[in-house]
Amino acid sequence: MTEAWHESADVVVVGFGAAGSCAAIEAAEAGARVLVLDRFTGGGATAISGGVVYAGGGTRQQRQAGITDTVEAMHDYLQQEVADAVTAQTLRRFCAQSAAMLSWLENHGVPFDHSLCPDKTSYPTDRHYLYYSGSELSFAHAAAPAPRGHRTHAPGASGRELHARLVTAARQAGVTLQIQTRAERLLTGPDGTVLGVECRTLRGAPGWVRFGHRVLHRWSVKPGVYVPALGRVLHRPVAWLERRYSRVVRISARRGVVLAAGGFVFDRALLREHAPNHRGGLRLGTPGDNGSGIRLGVAAGAATGNLDRVSLWRFLTPPAALTGALLVDSTGRRVCDESRYGAAIGDAVLRCPERKAWLLADAALIAEARRQFRSQATWFQAIQAWVLLGPGRSTAPTLDRVAHNAGVDPAGLAATLSAHNDAAHAGRPDPAGKPAAAVRILGEPPWSLIDVSIRPRLAVPAPMLTLGGLRVDEETGHVLRADGSRIPGLYAAGRTAVGICSHNYVSGLSLADCVFSGRRAGRSAAAGDRGGLHAHRG
Repeated sequence: MTEAWHESADVVVVGFGAAGSCAAIEAAEAGARVLVLDRFTGGGATAISGGVVYAGGGTRQQRQAGITDTVEAMHDYLQQEVADAVTAQTLRRFCAQSAAMLSWLENHGVPFDHSLCPDKTSYPTDRHYLYYSGSELSFAHAAAPAPRGHRTHAPGASGRELHARLVTAARQAGVTLQIQTRAERLLTGPDGTVLGVECRTLRGAPGWVRFGHRVLHRWSVKPGVYVPALGRVLHRPVAWLERRYSRVVRISARRGVVLAAGGFVFDRALLREHAPNHRGGLRLGTPGDNGSGIRLGVAAGAATGNLDRVSLWRFLTPPAALTGALLVDSTGRRVCDESRYGAAIGDAVLRCPERKAWLLADAALIAEARRQFRSQATWFQAIQAWVLLGPGRSTAPTLDRVAHNAGVDPAGLAATLSAHNDAAHAGRPDPAGKPAAAVRILGEPPWSLIDVSIRPRLAVPAPMLTLGGLRVDEETGHVLRADGSRIPGLYAAGRTAVGICSHNYVSGLSLADCVFSGRRAGRSAAAGDRGGLHAHRG
């Protein structure tokens, strides 16, 4: 079917994850008539995420947990992670608005809780909803540490609840959602002003087509994360239904278009071009994270940035005891501070020869880890801990033997262990910078080397997501050209845009940036500034 329908709205939002929903809510509450388009049924990577929002500076949950945090402390830590992804002014604004941003989410129905997780973990159990979600404790010497990972209060992976609450808020604000509609081209005027979107939609297709499209997509998402080849096979009928039964619809946007269609972790061509070393990771996203929003912007003249920044995570915890082990490569060399966040550890392992790395632990540490993992781990973390402490572990009565068994240089491993233990005995700083509270003297055989290399492995995955996107004006969310001028009528947010987390990722920082940048783009689009006097701001 090829006949075109013509529709209009004040603001058109492409994508209905966290960034798109926040943009839609802000635009609608500013008085705009908002239409949201989503290729599937909404949610995107947000709905399959852990639902963690990074916030600090004195949130209600921090205060109730007895945690003292300041905007300055949050900024001092984040500037080490964010680097030059955004300007210093934008980072300060993000930190200063952080607590209010979390309150905004709560006012729109998203529940949070102050129960503090006492252990180092990659994701807290259902007993805890506030935790150290980054490397705050590792950087304690430079910035006052505070837990800033605010997990949406819901059992299991909380992202689905976060998105469901935002969907309800958007509907209450009067937002119109058009699902099963794929944006294919931005409509522009002679001067490059974005005037609308050309799409293909299944609206009006037979009911069985829309039902099949919805169900088959849903079935493909989780297999597509864990077994990409299977996900691609399951998704082929979805794409076929779109080709066979969709029709063209052209939607004019009187005030602006917001691109919030996610990243490109599901596009193999873009990954090969921009991040060829990030193979073997577990792609955290959905088939909608195929770079479509970025491509729409580029076709309209947009500049991109940080497309080479892909966050790949190698989590060592839970159990928390494993932060006391030593992370080494095949030469026996120490790789990094083991208490760092999983993205930092993942980056370090990627730099190792053949991307191979091991955790060196002694018998006492292994015993403590085994005691911990039942109480500290969720079901998916328990599977990983079981593999690490079981099939993924080489063990031997001597250091030399375990090194040979694992394929690690014995002399290098012995030197690393000696340097670590000597510093610990003497009370000197750890050679890799590990905080004193996490340092363990290792010396009780048998010895273990736990394989934490990065390669395709179902039981011990290394999740990854893309961080770069379209360049935007950091005050308005306007998409920028290479010369720094704005593309009138076009905005971007979330992982379609360069943002707070586009250099380094810590848990919750992407969702926090989706809220921050989504609200910014929604407000600007509702104001209807298509560039005007500021169109060529450098």
